Amino acid sequence: MKSPSPDSLKLVKEFGRPSIPFGVARVPNAGRVFFGSSDFNVSEADVTAAKFEAKDLYKHESYVTTVALAGTTLISGGYDGKMTWYDTVKNEVLRTTDAHAKWIRRIVANAEGTVVASVADDMVCKLWDAKTGKMIRELKGHEEKTPQHFNSMLYAVAFSADGKMLVTGDKVGHVVVWETETGKSLGTLEAPTMYTWDKAQRLHSIGGIRSVAFSPDGTQVAVGGMGKVGNIDHLEGKARIEVFDWKSPAKPLVELQSDKFAGLVNQLRFAPDGAWLLGAGGAGEGFFLFVDVAAKKLVKQEKTSAHIHDMVLSAKADTITFAGHNKLAVYSMG
Repeated sequence: MKSPSPDSLKLVKEFGRPSIPFGVARVPNAGRVFFGSSDFNVSEADVTAAKFEAKDLYKHESYVTTVALAGTTLISGGYDGKMTWYDTVKNEVLRTTDAHAKWIRRIVANAEGTVVASVADDMVCKLWDAKTGKMIRELKGHEEKTPQHFNSMLYAVAFSADGKMLVTGDKVGHVVVWETETGKSLGTLEAPTMYTWDKAQRLHSIGGIRSVAFSPDGTQVAVGGMGKVGNIDHLEGKARIEVFDWKSPAKPLVELQSDKFAGLVNQLRFAPDGAWLLGAGGAGEGFFLFVDVAAKKLVKQEKTSAHIHDMVLSAKADTITFAGHNKLAVYSMG
């Protein structure tokens, strides 16, 4: 099926929130969404209802930074290092585990909803059985310290469409492609432009790989972040996307920086047929960036009403649901 054109992008609804939603998941072919926020709550709502009413389901001990759906099970993670598993049919918490030693940045599920991957600032990617919550294995391929001997961070993880591979990306621009079944490293690539170290002013760094995605056929890996920064106290680097043939990673196939937006590309999604790549993120304002990978160009840059932290692209690529700064929003295409 041909994916809809980015030119048809249209805002459908947006909903203000008193807290900051960092992670969002949406039940396929339904209006039911789940989101985790800065108020420590995991909540749900129906974005198709005439009146938006959010219901708090359970709490973490700190910010809830990520949520994912594995079939009918919702898994959340946060700054507290804990993962909570919630049955969305029975509406009950199944378990809470001390999953990571540091801040959990991202949780994702494979397409079948059988395996869940989590990454955190302990620099470990963990694979979990989605049904039982039992850890399958740990993947360790990222250094705990930056080259300047400060703590690093592991921001991003994504499965390939067939679930046979996953990819992880960290603060200094190091990316690893893994075989899911064995945990074997299949290859690495580097995107150092997305990491800025200021040795003169602050002895501090900013940036990193904030998002990763496989192309539908699994041959390419896209990474998102921002370009080099002058004042590292601000997200002033240009929004940046690079795409690699991960089996020949010496040089990116595509290197693009927005000429309209600064800030981090926090999320990346390929259209199911590979017609385009969508990046979303922000700094002082939010944005969507649509990339024609074959043509190596940005084909649409759209301002959004909030800095985007997370998004869900529907299976037909006709609906985008995002969690942003004090806001949830729904867009349509086609």
